[in-house]
Parts: sequence; C-alpha cells; structure tokens
Amino acid sequence: MTTTLYFSRNPNPRLAVAVARWLNAPVVFEWAAPLAPDQQARFLPLNPNLRIPILVEGGQSLWETDAIACRLSLMCGARLWRMDDALPDMIRWISWAHANFVRACDMVHFERGTKRRYDLGPTDPALIEEGLASFHEAARILDAHLAGRDWLLGSEISYADLRMATFLPYNDVAQLPLADYPALARWYARLDSHAAWADPFAGLEAPELPPVRPRAAG
Repeated sequence: MTTTLYFSRNPNPRLAVAVARWLNAPVVFEWAAPLAPDQQARFLPLNPNLRIPILVEGGQSLWETDAIACRLSLMCGARLWRMDDALPDMIRWISWAHANFVRACDMVHFERGTKRRYDLGPTDPALIEEGLASFHEAARILDAHLAGRDWLLGSEISYADLRMATFLPYNDVAQLPLADYPALARWYARLDSHAAWADPFAGLEAPELPPVRPRAAG
C-alpha cells in the first residue's frame, strides 16, 4: 500500500514534509497545486478546502498539517508526537503557537513575502507593525521559557518545536528580529542544524516558490 504526501514549498506543506523526513516515514512525496484550474477536480475529493498538505493512505485522505504530523508519528512509532503524560504540554504549545507566535510570524511574512510573491496587492505597513508587536510579545514568552532548556518540552524535541518554527525558514523575507531573543535564536539554530528541517526538499521534485517582487507601497 502506497502512502502519498502531497506538498508544495509553502510553510504548512513544508512543515509536513519536514516531519516526514525527520521520521523517515514510508511515504511517496508528490508536489501538487490543487488550486490550479486543471487540478481542482482531482483534489476536491481529497480535501474540500483545496489546500495542501494532504496525506493519502489506503484510499483515505487526511488533511491539516497537525493531523498529518500526528498520523506520521503514529505510523513510525515515534515520540515526535507525544502519546504519554507530556501530550497535554505539547498540545498547549501547539495551540499557543497557532494563536500567538506562528500567527505573528504569518502576519509579517504575508505582508513582506506572500503578497509580493503572488501579486496580492501593496504591503500594509500598519499590518506589519501589528505583526511585529505580536511577534515581540510572543517572543519574550518563548525566550523566557527556552532559557536553560533545549526544546519546548525540555531535553527532547517534539512536534511542538517544529510547529512553532513554521515560518522561520522564510525569515530572509520576513526579517523578524530573532537575534533580539538569545534563547529563542539558539533554539532555532539547534533545530535548523538538522538536515530534515534545514532542507526537507532535498532530492524531491519541487518547483521553487515565485520570487519576491520589489515592495509596492500603498
């Protein structure tokens, strides 16, 4: 039975590929563009949202990155997704990430990167400032928590670390001031030293993202 992970180079699909590579999961990687007009009929039964990543296993599809990460970890019998007393703490950080740190990173990246890659209109300085303010608020909490520990749950990495870092591989575009937070910066450098995270697309057929065009003011 072949298990297929449909992906692209965008943040959430990248995260799913990184998890699969981290676990050495037995999946076939297939680049996909479900929103393309000629692909929608194929992918609509797999995900009614027409978004990736999508994991297809035994004729059944699973969508949403966190769910796919959970399934891959269970498939591999790995501790990346905790199934012991540490599970509530991991869920705490995943939930907090979505509402705080990842959300702030996404806001800034969308204005400085996504809009300019896909010609979605002028950047909005007010939204950038709002995103940066949220980033600093969340980064202070993360920096304090990570002081004196390697990973969010202590000495061993969990999926919460990977989820928290979703947008940081794109920081050449977002330009978030990680260096202002030493423990946070060390934590991310530690994660980025792993090949599965630093270059999850190695050896895969994966078209590059569109280039970031010069910023449009407005």
